[in-house]
Amino acid sequence: MKLLLLVNESASSVTPRSRVVIQKALAADHDVTLAETSRRGHATRLAQGAAANGIDVVVVLGGDGTLNEAANGLARTSCALAPLPGGSTNVFARTIGLPNDPIEATGGLLDALARRSIRRVGLGSVNGRYFLFHTGVGFDAAVVEQVERRERLKRYAGHPLFVFAGFDTWIRHYDRSRPRFAVHHADGTVIDDAYLTIVLNTNPYTYLGNRPLNLASEATLDRGLASVTLRTMAFARTMRIIASALGSGSVLRRGRWVDHRTDLAALSVRAYGPVPYQVDGDHLGDTEQLDFRHEPEVLDLVLP
Repeated sequence: MKLLLLVNESASSVTPRSRVVIQKALAADHDVTLAETSRRGHATRLAQGAAANGIDVVVVLGGDGTLNEAANGLARTSCALAPLPGGSTNVFARTIGLPNDPIEATGGLLDALARRSIRRVGLGSVNGRYFLFHTGVGFDAAVVEQVERRERLKRYAGHPLFVFAGFDTWIRHYDRSRPRFAVHHADGTVIDDAYLTIVLNTNPYTYLGNRPLNLASEATLDRGLASVTLRTMAFARTMRIIASALGSGSVLRRGRWVDHRTDLAALSVRAYGPVPYQVDGDHLGDTEQLDFRHEPEVLDLVLP
């Protein structure tokens, strides 16, 4: 098969040695071309070019942000996407069952390619941009913004940086004095007192170390979107909701301060002024309107 190995050299877990080892392993059985990303949006253009030039599979060695860009370049083409974990968390690669070590994951990828284990899967979209696993609106995105401002620390601090950024954002960087937006559902329901919404295409939402943070086990690549909206930012209530996501999830599903929905074809967010949002872990700025859709069977994905 013809492969493009697309590498983000600045990703947390990518080293010169791992890149060379992975390239040699892939090249033993396949025709491999190497490309490196150099700026935001570059992976999308490289993936589009690969699809146009007859590449069979784009293998992405990088974090979730690079993977998202490549998916946007490959959606609605016949060129498949194959993730290799190269970032600090690697949510999507781990969600589909790959180990978190990129060299070990390469072995699983080679086995999948040998079996031609490629399946057409669904994605979410927000304002026309595809997402693989989730989009966060409000407080969640504000935390991601603070992490990105400490990008140099991300390679070394990893998950502790996210925890620190969460508390720092809570204290200093997010207005918790009032609801920030309304969530409009296709059945006419409006959640008009929202502080945070996560729209999921897969589960878990993320990982804390090796522990998954489960928000909607029903969210899979073959079903519609799920949404979780928090209607409070009171500290004790919010900590109880997070604890529930690490455990049984009962508060998430039945709690008074949470709106939990699954199998959604569409929903929208209307903000009371600019609100931050992030897509697959990349902060994309502030906006006042977001329109979500489930897009079935739009991406060929290599599955271990």
